[in-house]
Amino acid sequence: MLAIGSDHGGFALKEEIKQFLDSEGIAYKDCGTYDEQSVDYPDIAQTVCAEVLSGNCEKAVLVCGTGIGIGIAANKINGIRAALCCDTFSAKMAAAHNNANVITLGGRVTGPELAKEIVSAFLSSEFLGGRHVIRVDKIMALEKQN
Repeated sequence: MLAIGSDHGGFALKEEIKQFLDSEGIAYKDCGTYDEQSVDYPDIAQTVCAEVLSGNCEKAVLVCGTGIGIGIAANKINGIRAALCCDTFSAKMAAAHNNANVITLGGRVTGPELAKEIVSAFLSSEFLGGRHVIRVDKIMALEKQN
């Protein structure tokens, strides 16, 4: 299962991505927002990331206006590795090399067709392990230093 969420700036793109997920038969949980009323993206990031950390969802997609703010918020949460993805290669590598469990997108900067391709690339890529395990472990160890 995939968790998905957005603030008001990412709402329209989130809805486009949901239509794509429906067409592909990919199960997801929409964690809000549910309209274009202003909301704070850290709240959405926290809700979506809780779904990943609880094990209810394996991966997540977060969308705000640029993908930056919601990604910064998500990466403050222990256990989350969120990557801002603006192309399919980055989405594949985020999963394969960084074991990212969240990607972020910018609703005001990424078109819907590209966003669908990015989500597809992320969901179809798996962590390669090997030499990347050491690096991901070091990333996760940084959380314990704070």
